[in-house]
Amino acid sequence: MVGKVVGVCMSQRRIDPKKNVGKGFLQWGFGLVGDSHAGTEKEVSLLAIESIHRLCEETGISVEPGYFAENITTEGIDLTSLPIGSQLQVGEAKLTVVQIGKDPSQPHTYRYQGYSLLPTEGVFCKVIESGVVTVGNIIKLIEG
Repeated sequence: MVGKVVGVCMSQRRIDPKKNVGKGFLQWGFGLVGDSHAGTEKEVSLLAIESIHRLCEETGISVEPGYFAENITTEGIDLTSLPIGSQLQVGEAKLTVVQIGKDPSQPHTYRYQGYSLLPTEGVFCKVIESGVVTVGNIIKLIEG
């Protein structure tokens, strides 16, 4: 399973949409340096551009990577099919999947124009090896 990075996104505050900054540093045990969610239990969030495109087609809204509060926008990899514990090589960094979506009873503070994708289609990871990630990098499942 191979995909690619189409967005590296961060925000200073959790209530703001994230901006695609094109490049970032994923730090072991912390997350995307400079992002408001770094240092939390779910260090890095991933969301497929295919999910974003589908919602845009269904609703008529127009969005860019980061608008749904994801750190890494992916293309070509079926994120929600990954089992917990899967490991991914993302650019120079390695991630392990710790959660798919969110428990519906947990608060989710960020919505874009009333829509939210991370609770249902987001994948949350921990950084297990630090490294730089850049738009265009390959994402691949590390076979264990």
